[in-house]
Amino acid sequence: MDLDALAAARREEWARLDELSRARHLTGAEVDELVTRYRAASADLADIKTSAGRTAHGDHVSTMLARARLRLTGAPENVLRQIPRFFVLQLPAALYRVRWTTLVIALGFVAVTTIVAAWVSSDPALVASLGDRAQLEQYAENEFTDYYTENPAAVFAGTVWTNNAWIAAQCVLFGITGLWPIMVLVQNAVGVGTAAAVMIAFDRADVFVLYILPHGLLELTAVFVAAAAGLHIFWAWIAPGPRRRGEALASAGRSLATVAIGLVFVLAVSGAIEGFVTGQPWPWAVKIGIGAGALALFLVYMLLVGGRAYRAGETGDLTEYETGTPTLTVG
Repeated sequence: MDLDALAAARREEWARLDELSRARHLTGAEVDELVTRYRAASADLADIKTSAGRTAHGDHVSTMLARARLRLTGAPENVLRQIPRFFVLQLPAALYRVRWTTLVIALGFVAVTTIVAAWVSSDPALVASLGDRAQLEQYAENEFTDYYTENPAAVFAGTVWTNNAWIAAQCVLFGITGLWPIMVLVQNAVGVGTAAAVMIAFDRADVFVLYILPHGLLELTAVFVAAAAGLHIFWAWIAPGPRRRGEALASAGRSLATVAIGLVFVLAVSGAIEGFVTGQPWPWAVKIGIGAGALALFLVYMLLVGGRAYRAGETGDLTEYETGTPTLTVG
């Protein structure tokens, strides 16, 4: 079969099929025409594949047929049916995709925090530059721990939740800049390191660790994941691969914005721990155990459930019906 000759002969028919499949509204006669042209193009595709296997012409016709098929048979999914898919497939797959970047960010954050804490606490002049000694001592002895109990637990948990959720959302939504997530991470690492330095300077390092760990294990992990998602969006813009830059960016933005939505729930859990657990006069093994358990559940969800969804072909992106038929790109 001469594929170029076939393409030349069918060009107008295929163009009409493409036009009908893209039309916003179709009359009854146009729907009938779409069905007829769909069948004819299907026959053409079968001939192409039988005689030549996979070819550029065949891919072109296949794409048009996919769009036409969605136009003829596609229907929006019920929202209640989309919710299980989001939590079982889309969200864990999106989290799984950023696992290694999250690990690198976590190691970098811990390194910066440790360096700042060790550097500042070892130099009395640097500690003194943070404020009056009496004020710093008051912070180390009372204010640091009072922060977790000075407000009603529910109010405190809600405040922490909304603040952290906003930080995570910024990391994802402004990730395209490539700078915003890094700036947020560095600011937080320096802030945590500075607070640790003050506590160390007044021999309260144990209190710092014990009050940070219960909620911080999950809370900081969520921030790391958000920053990783934002940087993946930036990388999709920088290195789109065989797709057009706009398409790669749109796909990454859709799939990784899923992370921002999911982290709202994760940060609600860490906020509840910070509000209702961290400040309680319970044994530290219990409080840290609760935080570690919450982190373990999240990691199981991210790595095991997410890995299974990812290997099944999920990326966190919307379905083809929701996004439209992808554009083929010569690569």
